[in-house]
Amino acid sequence: MSDLNTDFSRLDWSKGDGLLPAIVQHWLTGEVLMLGYMNAEALAHSLSSAQVTFFSRSKQRLWTKGESSGHVLALKSARIDCDGDTLLLQAEPQGPTCHLGTSSCFGERADVAPPLGFLATLDRLVEQRAAERPAGSYTTRLFEDGIRRIAQKVGEEGVETALAAVVQDDEALLGEAADLVFHLMVALRARGLSTSDVCRVLEARHQSS
Repeated sequence: MSDLNTDFSRLDWSKGDGLLPAIVQHWLTGEVLMLGYMNAEALAHSLSSAQVTFFSRSKQRLWTKGESSGHVLALKSARIDCDGDTLLLQAEPQGPTCHLGTSSCFGERADVAPPLGFLATLDRLVEQRAAERPAGSYTTRLFEDGIRRIAQKVGEEGVETALAAVVQDDEALLGEAADLVFHLMVALRARGLSTSDVCRVLEARHQSS
C-alpha cells in the first residue's frame, strides 16, 4: 500500500506526544483534501485496511474517515517527510471529503485543486465509461463504434483545432482544443492507454533533453 521506499521506522512520534499530522491528497488530481492526526495504531490500521484512519483528538479513539457517512478515503500510498514528523497520504475519495459537502475541507475543488487536475478526473471518467458503457453516453457510443471511428474523430478535431488557431478567436480555439483533448483521451483508452502514459513519455523526454 505504501511506497516501497517508505521507512516508517523513521517516524518521530515523540515530537507530537504520539500524534503526527497527516495530509491527505487526491491520488489523481493532487487536490489537498484534508488534514488529520495519526498515532502509530491509526497508521497501522490505515495500511492494513486500505482506508484512511485517524486518531480523533475529540473522541480519543481511532476514527476511520467516512465511518458514518460512507465517504471513506481509499488509501493509495503513504509517505513521510524529510524530518519524519509528517505524513502525506494519497487517497481516492468515495464522495465529498468535507462534512459540508465539498470535495475538500479547504473549499470547493475549483479553489484548491491544481489547475491541470481536472484532466486526471476526466481521464478516470473516460476509463469508467470504457468499462461500464452506460446507455445514452456519447463516450459509450464512441467506444462501441470502435477505434477507427474514434481515430477519425481525433483527426477531424485536430484539423478543426489547427484551423481555429489560424483564423478564429481564442474562445473558438479553446473549444476546439478541448474537443481534441477529449477525443484523444478516448482513443488512448480504446488502446488500453491513458493520459498518464503520455505524461510519462513527456517527462522522460524532458529529463533526457
